[in-house]
Amino acid sequence: MKAGIVGLPNVGKSTLFNSLSNAKAQSANFPFCTIEPNIGVVNVPDPRLEMLESLVNPERVVPATVEIVDIAGLVKGASKGEGLGNQFLGNIRETDAILHVLRCFDDDNVVHVDGNIDPIRDKETIDIELQLKDLESVEKKMEKTRRAAKTGNKEAQREFSVLEALKAGLESGTSVRALTITEEDRTDFVKPMQLITDKPVMYVCNVDEGSAVSGNAHVDRVKEAVKDENAEVLVLAVGIEADIAELDDYEERKEFLEDIGLEEAGAGKLIRSAYRLLNQQTYFTAGKKEVRAWTVRVGATAPQAAGVIHTDFERGFIRAEVIKYNDFVHYGSEAKVRDAGKLNVEGKEYIVKDGDVMNFRFNV
Repeated sequence: MKAGIVGLPNVGKSTLFNSLSNAKAQSANFPFCTIEPNIGVVNVPDPRLEMLESLVNPERVVPATVEIVDIAGLVKGASKGEGLGNQFLGNIRETDAILHVLRCFDDDNVVHVDGNIDPIRDKETIDIELQLKDLESVEKKMEKTRRAAKTGNKEAQREFSVLEALKAGLESGTSVRALTITEEDRTDFVKPMQLITDKPVMYVCNVDEGSAVSGNAHVDRVKEAVKDENAEVLVLAVGIEADIAELDDYEERKEFLEDIGLEEAGAGKLIRSAYRLLNQQTYFTAGKKEVRAWTVRVGATAPQAAGVIHTDFERGFIRAEVIKYNDFVHYGSEAKVRDAGKLNVEGKEYIVKDGDVMNFRFNV
């Protein structure tokens, strides 16, 4: 699963991406690797994994990960190919969620492409370009669907009606994610189109050091502007994150954060938020060879969770042995959980819960 960092030029996208790239920056166990110059795989900080490690003492520990993509800055006219528009739109279409960085700090030394600081205008600039690109996709789809609808095809008529609603919404400046469309219509017609403005979004307000804890007037305006979007707003002093990334010692980083009134580096919060934005959750396997966090979508069944480990596990699924994380911690080991009668045996219909510690029985 990929989350793409987007924004206008000079809002702090690459600084944020680079601060994530420094393994020592976030915690004692927060590695990062680069697949391409602008793509990184970042571990999801999870204290539960550290607790399980201390109880099981395994040979190795494997955390859950999120793929973060640093996408080129967008400019007006991107939907028509201006600047790196086509590349930008191609890259963002390949992501599953959007981390939209907005400049919410004043600094005369950092030039803004539009001359002054206005995060709402910046947001609208990008929104409009993405909406225009989606509108182009919708209109192309309408041309194909219109012919089938005219023949009396009921399904095509239903789809055309949905496309008309999409077109009207986009033309009025509303992103697809904010349109009122039934879940059935979204599943049948909207999701397959992979429209850019249908992707979940989180707004990252890049502030100065003095606003890192409580935000500022720019942040307040952003929160008001997006209140109807069902989107998370994260306040982050990206320059501070870059400074933290330069510190080698864990205690130094902790002291630095305390001095500016923060409990943890913002990058950790961002990664966890991106994980939630992607509708992902974690289950664990815990044995002497390995304690591991596995990523599975929210609402997944036990066989689907088993399939994340190996397709044979899902194909030959028999049952899952499930221990609640809190029970594992309370009793201290799988054996003691069994003795206490707290290990549950679940079948194919079981819906995995975040934090479940699981063993699978299968036969292929």
